[in-house]
Amino acid sequence: MNGPPLKRLGGLLGVLLVGFAGIVVRLGVLQVRDASALETLAMKQRIRTVDLPARRGALLDRNGERLALSLPARDVYADPRYVRDPQRTAARVAPILHIPKRRVLSALRAGGTFVWLARQVDAGVAAKVERLDLPGIGFLDDTKRYYPGGPIAPQVLGFVGVDGTGLAGLELQYQKDISGRSGARTVEIDPSGHLIPQGVNRDVPPVPGNDVVTTIDRDIQYRVQLELRHAVIQNRARGGTVIVMDPRTGDVLAMASYPWFDPDRFSTAPPARLRNPAIVDVYEPGSVNKVITASGALQEGTWSMVRRIVVPDHLRVGPTVFHDAESHPPQEMTLGDIIAHSSNVGTMRVAASLGSERLAQFLARFGLGTPTGVRFPGEAPGIVPPLFQWNSASLESFAVGQGLAVTPLQMAAVYSVVADHGVWVQPRLVRGELDPEGRFHPAPRPHQRRVISKDTAGQVTQLLSYAVDAGTGGNAQIPGYWVAGKTGTAQVPKKTRLGYTNKYDASFIGFTPASRPRLVVACILDQPVTQYGAVAAAPLFKTVARYALARLHVAPAPRPPIPPHV
Repeated sequence: MNGPPLKRLGGLLGVLLVGFAGIVVRLGVLQVRDASALETLAMKQRIRTVDLPARRGALLDRNGERLALSLPARDVYADPRYVRDPQRTAARVAPILHIPKRRVLSALRAGGTFVWLARQVDAGVAAKVERLDLPGIGFLDDTKRYYPGGPIAPQVLGFVGVDGTGLAGLELQYQKDISGRSGARTVEIDPSGHLIPQGVNRDVPPVPGNDVVTTIDRDIQYRVQLELRHAVIQNRARGGTVIVMDPRTGDVLAMASYPWFDPDRFSTAPPARLRNPAIVDVYEPGSVNKVITASGALQEGTWSMVRRIVVPDHLRVGPTVFHDAESHPPQEMTLGDIIAHSSNVGTMRVAASLGSERLAQFLARFGLGTPTGVRFPGEAPGIVPPLFQWNSASLESFAVGQGLAVTPLQMAAVYSVVADHGVWVQPRLVRGELDPEGRFHPAPRPHQRRVISKDTAGQVTQLLSYAVDAGTGGNAQIPGYWVAGKTGTAQVPKKTRLGYTNKYDASFIGFTPASRPRLVVACILDQPVTQYGAVAAAPLFKTVARYALARLHVAPAPRPPIPPHV
């Protein structure tokens, strides 16, 4: 029934030859035609390229003290394909990383080849997870941003997101300079997610970012925040802002707004606290703006230091009636008296001699209505209506700081003009940068322009010094030093319609020593119960300026001349 054995053997041999030939053909196809594609596919399965983050540059104070720095950290990730027991893996990893087990389990059961489990984990914590030697769990080097001083100048410094990108403040403004350039690591892994010792391993090293040297003095900044918080609480204000500047260089030595936030925990802070009101918010300055009116009139010669006029306590301009802060019978006053006693009516008389066109010019020359160019995200230009929009009462309103809006930094720069002998110096928050080799690259020189003459600045200094010595600024006096400055009490405008509330912003802005200015200090309190700048803000100026003078070892200077007065 069966064929001869030889015939059967021949048939079997033929089948084997055909099968062998098919195998050879198939191997040929795989080894020759498809070799390149298969090799590429295999490499894709084994090769992984990851970014190597660059060291983010530090933010330093003017003396080299670190205000923000980045320290080594690790990111923990998973490749769900290689996780053998998601339930057990999640149970072991979650307690170490201090995250819910269900969150880890959800990530491990997700599709794809890569999921984050935790970012910027402390190196010691990551090491505990690594020692578990769990399949599918991997680690990447990273850095984490720290702010050693906690909430020191947080609105100035800003903060950094989990991906290492600056989100606010100087961290955002100088992102390109301090972020550096990321590198890359290419490695070959086995099916369990472990490195193959003799496999591909190539590194392109990252390039560290530059350190940014700010103008902030950490000690002065700390004291400013201490005193500001005390003043806000004592006066039951909604908040406040203080700026300390060097009028000769434009360097901001301190800038604080209360309430502030902790940049290490910025995500838990109310959004409003993340702003920097000193630069991005505006307010009506009130009587501190009278320094511009007086400067313009003296510069243009429409008023003199010796001129005397009789000043009533109110003035009608069209349908609007303006009043001095306190009722008084008509009084004879010089410009020194008008500024010292902060007479609104007297200042309006001075403004009338100057005229609308020239007052508008001086508002612009002092920098109102234009950003200072301090290089900070979201700087506000202020609000000064163009001349063609002025109404019948605009001249009088603007002369006393009502109806226009400024930033605190703009007003600090206004007083710096007087302190620096009539020259406007652009404020700055950064002195320069240190590259990875330690070379210092100074920031561009601040822009400067002459606003008023040196003689006019000297006369205005006399007025402001007399305002502190014998006028409304008495609470700003510093024993052993002469202070020049001005109080301001401005009604807060309504937010939704024209008109004013019954709330006030209180301020005092001045400089010291008056005859050789080294410091300009602007203090603004938002709606204090005490209302008046003389009561709420002038004492704050005194405590801040006195500490800064001692910190910078500033010697006393002679008393400025006393202006003519009644």
